Amino acid sequence: MRDALWTALKTVNDPELHRDLVSLGMIERAEVEGNVAHVKVNLTTPACPLRGQIEGDVRAAVLAVPGIADVVVTFGAMVRPPAQPALPGVKHVLLVGSGKGGVGKSNVAVNLAVSLAADGARVGLLDADVYGPSVAHMLGQSGARVTANAERKMQPIEAHGLRFLSMANLSPAGQALVWRGPMLHSAIGQFLKDAAWGELDYLIVDLPPGTGDVQLSLTQTVHVTGAVLVTTPQDVALIDAARALDMFRKASVPVLGVVENMSYFVAPDTGLTYDLFGRGGSRKLGGLPLLGEVPLDLTARQDADAGQPAVLAHPESPASQALRQIARNVAGRVSVQALAQLPEQLPVV
Repeated sequence: MRDALWTALKTVNDPELHRDLVSLGMIERAEVEGNVAHVKVNLTTPACPLRGQIEGDVRAAVLAVPGIADVVVTFGAMVRPPAQPALPGVKHVLLVGSGKGGVGKSNVAVNLAVSLAADGARVGLLDADVYGPSVAHMLGQSGARVTANAERKMQPIEAHGLRFLSMANLSPAGQALVWRGPMLHSAIGQFLKDAAWGELDYLIVDLPPGTGDVQLSLTQTVHVTGAVLVTTPQDVALIDAARALDMFRKASVPVLGVVENMSYFVAPDTGLTYDLFGRGGSRKLGGLPLLGEVPLDLTARQDADAGQPAVLAHPESPASQALRQIARNVAGRVSVQALAQLPEQLPVV
């Protein structure tokens, strides 16, 4: 019956990769006790967006085996590293960029990182917007200061289940940085390689607006798994988002998809939906996958100002739910990219 159980599991495909769970090495345990099957599936990320579908498909396949009356499905998770890991201990570096300011990129980056951490991933967040750092404020850590550990490496600050670094925690509040390109390049290199990030599944990098020195330094310093492009729907924002897309492609950085922020507004008193900036404009960006649409939400703005990520402060709000789903979609895209590099058959655990 155990052989029949494994044969049945070979018929269950990962919904995104379209390969069976056994050949992908995702089945950690498959045993039969009496007439009950026990199956443990190791997901490719704790933030797997299709966990429910995988569980349903496993149950249906196993219950079709003669003699099995019930099945207990449990889950583990292990983020697969790419063929070329980003940094020692860091599996994936993900860039969040926009090409311009004012589209809510940093708020998306913060809530993306916090969402992945809340789902159980090990997450770091680097505020690479050196001239206008805002991540520390959004995490409620403006007054914290970066320290060095015994190895004289920068010790990231911990908040809301993740580790982060920001220039806001290294320089006096309100002080302008007047740096040329070489100094920016040096700072980015130190943030990446002279910091004690530890073991991370994802290092999220909040990029500055534009397509300048910081973006170039990052792509030259580490192997980047992919980028998330944030835009608002109107053409004025899309013009600059298209430039950012072109920059990523010229730097050979895969673009995982686009987030349409401030996509629409639902009036709290009437429930009517208004497309204040138009809607669906992100679909014009070179056929990129749409990772999600985030509504314009008063509580999300208030939470950012108060130093509380919206996905934690108001998890039930439409904006927070959209951001949580976007994080899972991003994790799914990263998994597809990493697993696509695997051989056709992995050894069974």
